[in-house]
Amino acid sequence: MTPADRILALLTERGVSFEVLEHPHATTALEAASARGTPPAWGGKSIVMKLDRGIGFVVVAMGGDRQVDNRRLRAHLGVRRYRFATEEELMAQTGLRRGAVPPFGHPVFDLPLYVDADRAATETIVFSLASHTRSVRMATADWLAVAAPRDVFALCKDRGDSPRPA
Repeated sequence: MTPADRILALLTERGVSFEVLEHPHATTALEAASARGTPPAWGGKSIVMKLDRGIGFVVVAMGGDRQVDNRRLRAHLGVRRYRFATEEELMAQTGLRRGAVPPFGHPVFDLPLYVDADRAATETIVFSLASHTRSVRMATADWLAVAAPRDVFALCKDRGDSPRPA
């Protein structure tokens, strides 16, 4: 089964309402929001990261208009260093290219999922269906129940924060 098939089967099995959206090719979260005609804050931007201290690869989900706060992420997860997965690592971990990774960990990917608290607090989420041209729109509460993140915490910069060095 492909990641898209696993997600659709999981959502259907759990009996949650969702809508599949077809849209023009989009690689970034902001491009996807524009192509879908949805607010960037609804986006479920997913980043695969490699954390130190033997943790390994994880999926981090946040709003499409947000950025990771280095200090918050490191402090909460107890790591000193992390980095974004390379294209090769991303393909090995998910079978997908950058911009197509949906906000899921187990059982879609063999990775833990961490979610930004602001992303979890919104009413609606729209995320890539393991594709640059297909997305899913659904209630955030339903997504959280199905995706079952390992943790939800404030991992993004506050709106209006200027970029900080890592």
